[in-house]
Amino acid sequence: MKKHVLSVLVENHSGVLSRVSGLFSRRGYNIDSLSVGETEDPQISRMTIVADADEYTLEQIKKQLNKLVDVIKIIELKEECSIYRELALIKISATKENRAEIIEIANIFRAHIVDVANESIVIEATGDQGKISALSNMLMPYGVKEVIRTGLTALERGEKELKN
Repeated sequence: MKKHVLSVLVENHSGVLSRVSGLFSRRGYNIDSLSVGETEDPQISRMTIVADADEYTLEQIKKQLNKLVDVIKIIELKEECSIYRELALIKISATKENRAEIIEIANIFRAHIVDVANESIVIEATGDQGKISALSNMLMPYGVKEVIRTGLTALERGEKELKN
């Protein structure tokens, strides 16, 4: 099985997310990552759905999604011709002795310090999933208190646009 990234345009109103996620759960398909946001048109939202599936299962997912009234358009975003990004907020234990080292690691990954307290630092990082995982791994020895990741969001490179 392989990870597939679907970009799905849907109508922007209540219940759409529930119907899409319900479709996956009713059929036993797992969603690895899901991010949703309004597009340049406030009537439309874009979902980026990451799912592990073979080709047959992927086709079934697409067919089932297309049957939903609220779904406008679906495309698969291939890694070689798309931009994948994720946002993470990571809270790390920090002392006066190790604070500079933590800040240096954040700088290496072009992450930003967004909060500093007496015993912790919160780092904001964006990038592909590998970069976020590598940063998290580098910070583990300092004591990661909390991590939140947004899930993958993606756009196709170049002139093509996903429009309704």
